[in-house]
Amino acid sequence: MAHQDHPTWLLDERQHLGAQIRARRMRQNMTQEQLAERAGISRDTVQRIERAANNPRLTDLLRIARALDTRLAHLLGE
Repeated sequence: MAHQDHPTWLLDERQHLGAQIRARRMRQNMTQEQLAERAGISRDTVQRIERAANNPRLTDLLRIARALDTRLAHLLGE
């Protein structure tokens, strides 16, 4: 589904989540490739989540949170 098909607030939330993941990854001096490897997912998946290009799967988000040594709730929080 294209972004236009989703309510604005949903895109805002996905963008916030992507920004949180990217910021935490960068604070840990980690590339998207390194995060993907640690999380057991593809680099394309990391890239799409950080850009809010799709609706991420819960399992991918949980893997990313663990790879970043945090809880998913922290990535979703303000």
